[in-house]
Amino acid sequence: MTQANLATTICRKGGYTKGIRPPEAITGKEKRLNAASYGYKGSLKDAEYDHLLSLQLGGDPNDARNLWVEPADPGHKSGSGVNNLKDPVETKLHTAVCSGKVTLKAAQNAIVTDWTTALSKLGLAA
Repeated sequence: MTQANLATTICRKGGYTKGIRPPEAITGKEKRLNAASYGYKGSLKDAEYDHLLSLQLGGDPNDARNLWVEPADPGHKSGSGVNNLKDPVETKLHTAVCSGKVTLKAAQNAIVTDWTTALSKLGLAA
């Protein structure tokens, strides 16, 4: 993924991530194994098997170094499913990259460094 090929990859119309996302039949088993390797004890129904560098920003869909079990956010009601405040940040960064407000590299660096401050670091916080 490069700045030069954005229009034909992550910024193309028609759902780039849908075409590269691994099926749940594969990720379900990986999620359980990943959680066990970290000693995660929470409900897997409330956790997301997430990409550190999101697919929307050119992250590798299958690289184990890019996948982790992300616990539910603080205040999440147990049993209510995945609740992930990181997802809207990924979407805002994707929109900013595709509209030319920030470079792909800047967005990638910001989110992998600390997703909680990525938007403010790039001047995109509301």
